[in-house]
Amino acid sequence: MPTNVPIIALVDDDKIFQLTASKTLKATALTDKILQFENGVQALEFLRENTARPEALPDYIFLDINMPMIDGWMFLDDYESMKGQITKPIKIYMVSSSIDTRDIERARKNTNVKDYIVKPVTRDKFIELLKNVA
Repeated sequence: MPTNVPIIALVDDDKIFQLTASKTLKATALTDKILQFENGVQALEFLRENTARPEALPDYIFLDINMPMIDGWMFLDDYESMKGQITKPIKIYMVSSSIDTRDIERARKNTNVKDYIVKPVTRDKFIELLKNVA
């Protein structure tokens, strides 16, 4: 494991994606710190509860678009309103099986989103995204 091990948050209601993504991330040997949230509400609550503890916050969030309760877009709206209280930079990647160009453009226009990634996310893609922290 590298000395600067990133904390990854997976925000997705798909349990199979959660399982495969966490195993794939661990296989990169770049992190073993993986937070898992089944929906945006849980993830936002975690961020709110830990704004004063940047060491507990994720370095990366892999955010699904279609989830129950609040979807990825609503998560981004709420994140934008609380971002000023978060002292740690967090890279958010929108992850979806959708190849709808409207979703891709909307994600790319959002200043909080680093990139739009189409599922499935490969080991090599995770390595490419995380390599800057190793």
